[in-house]
Amino acid sequence: MPTETITLQIPEIIYQRLVNTAHATQRPLEEVILHALQVGSPPAWDDVPEEFQAELAALDKLNDNALWQIFHSHKTVTDMEKYNTLLEKNSHGTLTETERLNLTSLRYQADLFMLRKAQSAVLLRWRGYSLPNL
Repeated sequence: MPTETITLQIPEIIYQRLVNTAHATQRPLEEVILHALQVGSPPAWDDVPEEFQAELAALDKLNDNALWQIFHSHKTVTDMEKYNTLLEKNSHGTLTETERLNLTSLRYQADLFMLRKAQSAVLLRWRGYSLPNL
């Protein structure tokens, strides 16, 4: 992986905590700093299925209010009933081809919905917000 070199001024207390951690763990300071940066960053896109990456990447550009809206969003009762009905028919092997395509689309939408909610939560936490337990 290519690397870049930067000069960064940090408060003395943060520096000392990093140095203390490096000494305590017997690891190089650079390794401790890199770990701190990685832990404090949003998850890498290679952890997400490729078909969802562009949608999730777009969340980085949203303001906090938009992320809160996504975080608090819910699927409608109608959407959930339709999805559950198709799942039930699928488990009994009675889906038509049109219903099978619809179920595939609804499953994709449900997966994207949950990934967007989760990524919104990660971004809000990364931006310093405390999130309520849902």
